[in-house]
This record gives sequence, structure tokens and C-alpha cells, in this order.
Amino acid sequence: KQWYQRRVAITAGIAMEGNIACLVNGAGLAMATMDIIQLHGGSPANFLDVGGSVQESQVEKAFNLLTRDPAVKAIFVNIFGGIVDCKVIATGIINACNKTGLELPLVVRLKGSNMEAARKLLGESGLDMKAYDEFDDAAGAVVKFVN
Repeated sequence: KQWYQRRVAITAGIAMEGNIACLVNGAGLAMATMDIIQLHGGSPANFLDVGGSVQESQVEKAFNLLTRDPAVKAIFVNIFGGIVDCKVIATGIINACNKTGLELPLVVRLKGSNMEAARKLLGESGLDMKAYDEFDDAAGAVVKFVN
């Protein structure tokens, strides 16, 4: 089930049985994201690791892929921007949502490099999404959307 890798040119992706799509960076954060979703009573549909050198177009492709999965009922973007520029992620999210007309609940948590600029972009985008600073709060929110 490594089909994400071929279609999006990302670091790694694994399809699972749940209904919450997880767009993350780094395998450790992916594992922690899936664990905290389950702790809150949810079930991950996948994890999609965009890696450290992600570009806006890859975020868009990832969203397109995630939204094609009929099992997905919400999307959780959880990024720690050590290497990743949160502004690149935010711009990719905005572009993807505008192009796809995203109707799924979207929860975003961005921490690290350029996070303030990224949050400003998302806040001014007009997207119907929820942004959180804390990991636990974000995970709890996305699980509430699907339960």
C-alpha cells in the first residue's frame, strides 16, 4: 500500500482502515499523530509523510489523493516545521482546497519555521478549517468531526 509515494513523490504513505486522513512530516510525528487520534477514539485512514523538502505542488497532490479516498471523513494536517517551511504547507493547503472545493472537515496544526506567516495566510484564506496550536487539542477536534 505504498501507492502514495508513486503518485505524490513524497517520503512515505501507508493506507489504513480508518476515516481520518493524516498529512504529516516525519515518521515519528506520523506515528504520534496516529496514536493520539486513537487515544481520542478515532481511527486514521492513512499517514502521508510529505518529508522535509516538500513543495506547494506536492501538498496539493497529497490533498487530491486524500480526498479521493471515500473512507476519509476529515483531514488532519500536523506539521512540525524544523526543516519544512510552514508557509509552504499553508499555501499548498489553500491552493488544494480552492482547486478541489474541499468539503471535508479540515484541522490544521503547524509548529515551527514561518508558522506565524502560515497561520496568517490560513486565517485570511476564507477556508472553513480549524487551526490549533496544541497537538492534543487538534487531535481531539478532528476526532469529534467524524464521531
